[in-house]
Amino acid sequence: MAPYLQPRVDGDLRSILDSHDTLHRMLDTLGSPLNLVLPDRLAANVRDFETTLRAYDLGGTVYFAHKANRSSALVRALATTGAGIDVASLGELQHALGAGIGPGRIMATGPKSREFLWLAARTGVTVGADSVPELAELAGIVAAHGLPRVRVMARLSGFASTGTTVLSRASRFGVPVSALDPLWTVLDKHREQLDFHGAAYHLDTNGIPEKAAALEGCLEAMAEAQRRGFGPRAVDVGGGFGVNYLADSREWEAWTTELTGAVLGQRPPITWDGHGYGLRNEGGRLRGALAVYPAYRAVAGPAYLDRLLATASTAHRRPLGALVLDNLYDLHLEPGRALLDQCGAVLTRVEEVRDGLVRVAANSNDVALEAHGVLMDPILVPRGEPRPDDGPVEVFLAGNLCLEADLITRRRVLLPRPPRAGDLLVFANTAGYLMDFSAGSALMQPTARTVAAWRHGGDWRWCLDERYWPVTGREETG
Repeated sequence: MAPYLQPRVDGDLRSILDSHDTLHRMLDTLGSPLNLVLPDRLAANVRDFETTLRAYDLGGTVYFAHKANRSSALVRALATTGAGIDVASLGELQHALGAGIGPGRIMATGPKSREFLWLAARTGVTVGADSVPELAELAGIVAAHGLPRVRVMARLSGFASTGTTVLSRASRFGVPVSALDPLWTVLDKHREQLDFHGAAYHLDTNGIPEKAAALEGCLEAMAEAQRRGFGPRAVDVGGGFGVNYLADSREWEAWTTELTGAVLGQRPPITWDGHGYGLRNEGGRLRGALAVYPAYRAVAGPAYLDRLLATASTAHRRPLGALVLDNLYDLHLEPGRALLDQCGAVLTRVEEVRDGLVRVAANSNDVALEAHGVLMDPILVPRGEPRPDDGPVEVFLAGNLCLEADLITRRRVLLPRPPRAGDLLVFANTAGYLMDFSAGSALMQPTARTVAAWRHGGDWRWCLDERYWPVTGREETG
């Protein structure tokens, strides 16, 4: 059999997933699939990141990357904390403002339309600019409408390291650090419209060395900005802090080993149609690279931030966190996935079981594990009284679309016992990018509704996501 890939589940998420009657009532009421979010856990995750910043005596803001989840309940819960929000579209900006987050706690990033730039400037949010033309366009809008100066962060890219060579991935976002003169020119020309607040980066990598080189490059650019008469006050290290999805590193190591053996023909396939997740067999030799998220990560979230800030600068031989503090800069960050760790799950109903195939009332767009390369087993929640334990069973999980490609997972998953129609399969820890990031309405199948749940005394309460506010269903005291 293929090894288990048991999800890591703890705290409130573990508590509510152990409340089987509550889960079945939710699905009986609102149908399958169903997204579940836990707003209170988001607030706790914010505090954990802030604690790490304080450990280095750093000021700054934790900006939740809104694109990771569209839940209103999560954004409204965020409004009760000291965190900010990173919005990457006009709709996200409107959503954040409507949820009660003030403009001073909003960072507008990503590609921007003129309408997005106008609302950002009009409301006074910080604009994280991707390019020099974007800054020029923003300055023109500010001047044309007689608006106050807009605080801007300049996203940089193309960082080079000193000493050991660290390869930096090519990016279509950001101003190359090798060609900053146009940036200084537009900022100098539009001093009455743009308030240069600092430099930023956001890299699509898990590698600490590359991110350390980027942070060091931003600090060098900010030193140059000071020499040119600007007053930068913050550096933004973006996101990519990661999540540890699995409970046991040994299961991850065992599964990757078994996959390698299957690709090489040394054992029976453990995936649909011999899918190799990026690995392939060429004449008995293993080729390619494993194209999945590192589902077990010993260092993730706030611990990853700590590791980054403790990394020594190659140029100054001092921890990067100390260099940021030496310059009296604030340090901003934009976690999405990491702030949603243990904040939600996707609930699905088992519709049919036959010949090692389990069909659920959901599709691969509702549970976007494969799209994001995250591998973990679902939790089986039986309906009714417990049944005799028939032992573990390997199954493929199929969706509800009449498409051959609609597989929830392209690998066999291991369940503790055979499921039956009416049971639930729960995909845990899916709030970050995995529950509604790719949702669609193909073939008129229902898309998942979202509920928010919170503790009330010893019980769980829940409501539709859009009906949740931080005062919903909570007793007034005092």
